[in-house]
Amino acid sequence: MRFFHRYIVTVTIVFCCFIATAQQRSYTFFKVDTALNKTKLASVIGFKAATFGSALLVLNHYWYKNYPRSSFQFFNDGKEWMQMDKTGHIYGAYFMSRWSVGLYRWAGVSDKKAIWVGGSSGAVLMSSIEILDAFSKEWGFSWWDMGANALGSAIVISQELAWKEQRISIKVSAFPEQYPAGMLRTRAQQLYGNTALELFLKDYNALSTWASVNIGSFIKKDNRFPKWLNVAVGYGANGMFGGFENKWCLGENGKYENCPEALKVNRNDIERYRQYYLSLDVDWTKIKTRRKGLKVLFNMLNLVKVPFPALEFSRINKVRVRPF
Repeated sequence: MRFFHRYIVTVTIVFCCFIATAQQRSYTFFKVDTALNKTKLASVIGFKAATFGSALLVLNHYWYKNYPRSSFQFFNDGKEWMQMDKTGHIYGAYFMSRWSVGLYRWAGVSDKKAIWVGGSSGAVLMSSIEILDAFSKEWGFSWWDMGANALGSAIVISQELAWKEQRISIKVSAFPEQYPAGMLRTRAQQLYGNTALELFLKDYNALSTWASVNIGSFIKKDNRFPKWLNVAVGYGANGMFGGFENKWCLGENGKYENCPEALKVNRNDIERYRQYYLSLDVDWTKIKTRRKGLKVLFNMLNLVKVPFPALEFSRINKVRVRPF
């Protein structure tokens, strides 16, 4: 499930390329319309329906079929993964909403309708997986996830209504976590995988979520502050070898409570802690270029925070400098 939360975000890369290209190319079809273009609108709706519909069908077939079904149930996961999974929901809903607004504008939908309909898309699409969760015995419908989805869309809608642009972008970054050899590394691989892609998709100890603020957008336009330079505030967590606590059943997929005593592993001696960051970032969309290919690339790069030195604040390390 954690994989899908970020897998669904990769669809926004398609959104990103599509809208960036659509806004820059000179061909009639790719120009942003000032009046409603029903052909373009139909293509936007069809594209989104096909993409997310197929994604949900694949998820239902390859993920949920491995777990028993149940009647509709709720699941309180507010404290799970120290809320790192909730930041994933915010991030996913944010970017789906952001690029959906652009797609509806491209189709000539009136500005306020594009903002409200497109801006709500992320929350609606991300929340659809909660229905699948609700009928799975392993999970359940989470109001915390729903709230995070709504927040991601609200960040887009509020900024578009206030400024007609995204001055504060939600981004992610990942840096490999060095797990000690032995049982802990095996557990980490079981939970998070061991490839670079899996690191970025689901290793909550390695991931950070950022609010990247474009300072130049908040000060007078004739200032000399670099338009592309952002200040970013980040959140991460570490020491997690389980959703709620560091207990698991060795060699089994069952829950700790139902695990044979000989297979129980209790590593609550490893402290789980939060990390807060202050760093710099780049808003690639503020870099001016006439090259269409670069504009497409810049929109894609804006999904991820640029590696910069950062200050880390945490209960364990107090204050320290992180080179990347």
